[in-house]
Amino acid sequence: MNVKYLLFSVLIIAAAAAVLLGMGRIPFCKCGEISLWSSDVTSNQQSQQFADPYTFTHAIHGTLFYFFIWFVFGRRFTAAQRLVLAVALEAGWEILENTDFIINRYRAVTFSYDYYGDSVFNSVGDIVAMATGYLAAWKLPWKITVIGSILLDLVLLLTIHDSLAVNIIMLIHPIEAIKNWQLKQWQ
Repeated sequence: MNVKYLLFSVLIIAAAAAVLLGMGRIPFCKCGEISLWSSDVTSNQQSQQFADPYTFTHAIHGTLFYFFIWFVFGRRFTAAQRLVLAVALEAGWEILENTDFIINRYRAVTFSYDYYGDSVFNSVGDIVAMATGYLAAWKLPWKITVIGSILLDLVLLLTIHDSLAVNIIMLIHPIEAIKNWQLKQWQ
């Protein structure tokens, strides 16, 4: 991979972090702890540490972005150029995801009543996870990537009672039965 495209990607991540800080997002968990992993999706450290179970959904973003960008641009862009585009898309999502509109939407239609957005540290971790998913999709056979992404989403559904697919459904067209099922799992 060409180093200049990695540098572009790092600069996009830094720019996204600067925008998030400018939006008033906190740099790290206000709990005072800084950790690479937080496993409890119901704790005050959810979306505050570098990675958490939802980070895996961002890795799936990476596989989806890989295929989507390949479909749209094909060989007109190199894989490294497509990575920069994927990083930019994910950085844009992290910024949008941390607006009052999306935060309030999550709180209104999902079981995440106490969700107050991501720390900048977590957003950076999510972008890195997306890039990891993108790189996996680039290097692995497409069937393994697709099956792996589906299995990962199913594992999340079984372990944290949420997944990328459920997240998308609940943001676009909430289903009360899903929300009730999720709430019942965590009570």
